[in-house]
Amino acid sequence: MADLYLVEFKGSRKEFFYNTYYHTLRLDDYVIVQADQGEDMGLLSLKIDTDVDFADGARPRSILRPAGEDDQTHFNQLKGNEIQYKGEIIELIQKHQLVMKVVDVECQFDGNKITFYFTADHRVDFRALVRDLAARYRTRIELRQIGVRDEARRIGGYGVCGRMQCCNSHIREFAPISTQHAREQYLSLNPSKISGNCGRLLCCLRYESDLYAECRKKFPDTGRFVITKKGDGTIDRLDVFNEEAIVINEDGIPFRVSAEEILQVKEGAVMRPTVKTEEEEMDEAALKQLDDLEHNP
Repeated sequence: MADLYLVEFKGSRKEFFYNTYYHTLRLDDYVIVQADQGEDMGLLSLKIDTDVDFADGARPRSILRPAGEDDQTHFNQLKGNEIQYKGEIIELIQKHQLVMKVVDVECQFDGNKITFYFTADHRVDFRALVRDLAARYRTRIELRQIGVRDEARRIGGYGVCGRMQCCNSHIREFAPISTQHAREQYLSLNPSKISGNCGRLLCCLRYESDLYAECRKKFPDTGRFVITKKGDGTIDRLDVFNEEAIVINEDGIPFRVSAEEILQVKEGAVMRPTVKTEEEEMDEAALKQLDDLEHNP
């Protein structure tokens, strides 16, 4: 069977393709591939050495050839056209008085399709706009409404960690996230610290959630009074990576214990919650808003 490759297109869009015609290929080179209707050009980013189970009807198409100098010249011209088309559609949107924000424009390599990506708070009736675009460019027009996470993916950028956004580097599908993931990892609940460039909760909040869940199963809940081999006190938090609980004794001195060193949990004894400050109350309201956005994008 022909080798399988992952090809990356504009906006971090990635698709699988087979090297059906057994071309000599090198990673990080551009290739011409079969598109839905016609041809497209993308960057050869990864050779797949493991088996991939594709759903019925989703079998990858073929890599047609490595891109030559003429292909690269044409591709660069298309990039210039995309900037021009973005300015022109904004004028047409104003003409039709539509409430929508154009995020990006992507021209298919063979010119058979132009895709306009946009965001909007509600559904937009853009039928008249499509007719104007089709008449102007004489090709197939697609207007695709995307969410704010997809907008951040297409624009690109760096996260608070200093690394490229996860949605631009390795995430293929967005998974549901809630502020509970941050609470479980004892992270700061300041909305500005757990939100990404898209204004939604950080995708990385999910990465270690399973590890934290497994560790919590081994310990009593935080706030519980425990009797241990090293002394008695209240569980303040967990050090998940060392699989230890941080316990604070009656003198306010913290010490560490493993799950095996906890002898008894005093039922009904839970640390009294502290009174929230006005700033914390505001953060809670903002966190609730973030959760609501995740459920009602």
